[in-house]
Amino acid sequence: MVTANPTRLTTLRQTSNARVDATLAALFDSHRAVDPRLEAAMRHGLLVGGKRLRPLLVYLAGQALGADDEALDAPAAAIELIHAYSLIHDDLPAMDDDDLRRGQPTVHKAFDEATAILAGDALQALAFEVLARRPHPRLGSMVTTLAVASGREGMVAGQALDLAAVGGHPDVDALAHMHSHKTGALIVAAVRLGGLAAVEEQDPRLSALIRYARAIGLAFQIHDDVLDVTGDTATLGKASGADAARAKPTYPSLLGLAGAQRKAQALIDEAIAALAPLGERAAPLADLAHYMIERDH
Repeated sequence: MVTANPTRLTTLRQTSNARVDATLAALFDSHRAVDPRLEAAMRHGLLVGGKRLRPLLVYLAGQALGADDEALDAPAAAIELIHAYSLIHDDLPAMDDDDLRRGQPTVHKAFDEATAILAGDALQALAFEVLARRPHPRLGSMVTTLAVASGREGMVAGQALDLAAVGGHPDVDALAHMHSHKTGALIVAAVRLGGLAAVEEQDPRLSALIRYARAIGLAFQIHDDVLDVTGDTATLGKASGADAARAKPTYPSLLGLAGAQRKAQALIDEAIAALAPLGERAAPLADLAHYMIERDH
């Protein structure tokens, strides 16, 4: 039985954030910039704030299966680089057209639209460079995991589905399908990358972790939809009410606010149940599952 202790998560998050931030900062501090403006835009999109939840998932999943932190640094940095690139592109006028991200001007507002596109492109390429430079017996599987989760079968496909859904009336299943790609794919990839750093692909404990990740990925998105209704701009770090303003389908719009909250909690319960085969080593992942729907951003 996995027991949750929310207070334990604070120290683990601080350690994880410090490790991944140091790894990410070193990519710039040890590099001579070809184009300083591009480098500044990349820094703005990557290093200015952020909860670093996906790197934390890499560390916690890997630790649950016995990996050491040094083996997890590269995949943790790679997943955050992909996430940062996706946010820069999602914020563009042709996508979600957002002015704020993490309480700061979005990259296309702080710089310009063309620079933002190029910064996102560069961060995406850098993610695979970081991962590929670190030798590992399962490097091929790790690179494939990141590529599939990022592209036409994962996050990019989810963004395309999201854009197509604006103004439409999808049902709950269609909404879940879209979010399993747009948000869930990278969350599952983070957990899988951490697991692959420790065990072979066929290890049943890795399958348990992936079931956990699929559940929290959807819970995370539902709670984001709830926060868009209940939060404010200062708390969220971005404009509140943006989904409704753009006529984007959300879980509160389909299930009602209370129904969406119940759905998120049921998914968290499902995620924690999936951790049972891993025992107490997975307890921090249970803590994180609770945090992901209790966070205030």
